[in-house]
Amino acid sequence: MADTATGDRSSPQEHEPLSVEAAFAGQPPPPWWQQVTARSVAVSAVLGTMFSFMSMRTGLTVGMVPSFNMSASLLSYFVVRSWTQLMSRCGVASRPFTRQENVVVQTCVISCATLSLYGGFTSYLVAMTPTVAKLAGEPADGQDVYALHAGKIMAFLFLVSFSSVLCTLPLRKIMIVEYKLTYPTGSAVAGIVNSFHTPMGAVTARRQVMALFKSLAGSFTWSFFQWFYTAGDGCGFQSFPLFGLKAYHEKFYFDFSANLVGVGMLCSHLVNFSMLLGSIVSSWFIWPALQAKQGTWYTEPSPTSFKGLNGYKVPMGISLVIGDCLFQLGTIIVKATRHYLKGRQNDPVGITGDGDDADADEHKLQAKYDERRRNQVFLGDGIPDHFAVAGYVALAALSTALVPRIFPGTIRHQHVAAAYAAAPLLAFCNSYASGVLDWSLVYVYGKLSILAIGAWAGGVVAGLAACGVMVVIIGNSCELMHDFKTGYLTLTSPVSMFASQVIGTALGCVINPSVFLTFQRLAGGADMLGEPGSPYPAPTATVYRAIAVLGVEGVAALPRHAVALCGACLAAAVCLDVAAAAARARRWRVGGWVPNPMAMAIPFFVGPTFAIDMCVGSLVVMAWRRLDKKGASTMAVVVASGLICGDGLWALPSSVLTMLKVQPPICMKFLSSNQSQEMGLHFVPTPDGHLEVPMNR
Repeated sequence: MADTATGDRSSPQEHEPLSVEAAFAGQPPPPWWQQVTARSVAVSAVLGTMFSFMSMRTGLTVGMVPSFNMSASLLSYFVVRSWTQLMSRCGVASRPFTRQENVVVQTCVISCATLSLYGGFTSYLVAMTPTVAKLAGEPADGQDVYALHAGKIMAFLFLVSFSSVLCTLPLRKIMIVEYKLTYPTGSAVAGIVNSFHTPMGAVTARRQVMALFKSLAGSFTWSFFQWFYTAGDGCGFQSFPLFGLKAYHEKFYFDFSANLVGVGMLCSHLVNFSMLLGSIVSSWFIWPALQAKQGTWYTEPSPTSFKGLNGYKVPMGISLVIGDCLFQLGTIIVKATRHYLKGRQNDPVGITGDGDDADADEHKLQAKYDERRRNQVFLGDGIPDHFAVAGYVALAALSTALVPRIFPGTIRHQHVAAAYAAAPLLAFCNSYASGVLDWSLVYVYGKLSILAIGAWAGGVVAGLAACGVMVVIIGNSCELMHDFKTGYLTLTSPVSMFASQVIGTALGCVINPSVFLTFQRLAGGADMLGEPGSPYPAPTATVYRAIAVLGVEGVAALPRHAVALCGACLAAAVCLDVAAAAARARRWRVGGWVPNPMAMAIPFFVGPTFAIDMCVGSLVVMAWRRLDKKGASTMAVVVASGLICGDGLWALPSSVLTMLKVQPPICMKFLSSNQSQEMGLHFVPTPDGHLEVPMNR
């Protein structure tokens, strides 16, 4: 079963003259212990910290985080390649940099960075804090809030994250070799790595690296330039009223953020323009109509209370999200079932040699050289399935005993045990669906666990903690299958892939809590993180808190007619999804412009602030593709990553200047004509350019 290509010694050119592996025929893959090197771990720690910082910053500001897999592959190639060249110039012999080591570094980096999201630092962990509870209008009585402590967060991540590495490990051969699932993200990364390490690919890699660093330097310089004009509240380019002061007061403005423009370049145009549509519909139509109902539908004046206007905003946004998720979940189940049944009919015994010897030999003769070569490497090294099962059971038992101590008085042992029992089945479903459609529904399962465990345990923090267990296990296990697909297509040993996943996870369990504490300090303290007016409002945390509250209190806690409006939003989301699916099935030209309900829901939580910037990113990519389609396809992702990285790097020197109490020299503000005239009546200019109050006043 693990020896499908053993004994095949024919020339690759005889079977597939244009195959990928034919180009690497003279470079046999090194053993797994030479793929995981000390320099790969060192580079992974540095890049993992950087990508964790970028990912967490984007999640705490926008709430949406793009994929950094391509950027991680590019940077790992550049850093290790530069390392080896530097050692060579210094006369120090170093091991050749192979594509297998490139994949190991990329896997370590992504394993570390994804924990910034799955670890809850932008969502469910922040939702437990008194700050977010206060925004939801809840009394912080100590029962339904939890203060974040770095030590306990690390303990929680170490317990749960390593369970995710073992969860779907026994399924790797079935998913990749037998079912031949594509895992588009993993396949795309493998294509990049393979091209980088061929002679022709090195030229493209150098061009991409140069574009990355140019955009990074430009973004950093632009952020530095903007800092000079921010000497006061509401000062700077971030408050530029591009569409007028009235639109600015409704939070419609372009704030010249290179980070958000870069995120918009990475997201699809459908997501960005759907967000803009959601901003227009909510801020200009729905919220003014609901504000006019104050005193009849609700009496709470606070805009942040769930018994006031926020009792409409957040549940309506959640209804859009749930409607979209339910439709997508149903669609994926149907497609995955059809794909599975069709695959079993066409290939009832797969390619793993489960039939008789004659059938197996026939399969070997018909298989392409690349496939046989990859099967030989992928099935040659392996981790015993019983090791994965025993390890998962042991970690589940340990977590069942210790997680309730990490969140004392909230979640109980039976709740953790139930989450661990359900996680493998849901992880299989999610990994299979992601392999077919490249669409992970990990957050759908997380939200469902909030409702289920929250109602069972009768506590908000209990539901959020159970969500953390489910999201980490299901999300990380799905990422691992994508990494295994990348390893399969690059002849990287499964053992080295598993080792790199473990190393990256361990790094993430230490690095991400430290990065999170840094953001707490940048926000002005733990009490400011999650505040709407703070630099890091953590919009997703409000959503998770609201779902947990609804799971415990039920819909009776909402203001009048809120349930009916939520039902209308859920129905609207399903109708939009049905329209989009019908347009794609019939190949209508408008199919790519039907609004996405989940993207439309984001302004319901955070307002329209980010929509303009992200739409600018889409417009840049669309114009670039029209002028140079090939250049845009190879450089757009790289330039966007540089914009995000450069703006994120400026946060570090900016925080140092703040701690040193260095103030910007200029305040740039925009006033209406009436405000300008009133200011002229109260102040007169002096010969040296200052403004003074006249003596008679």
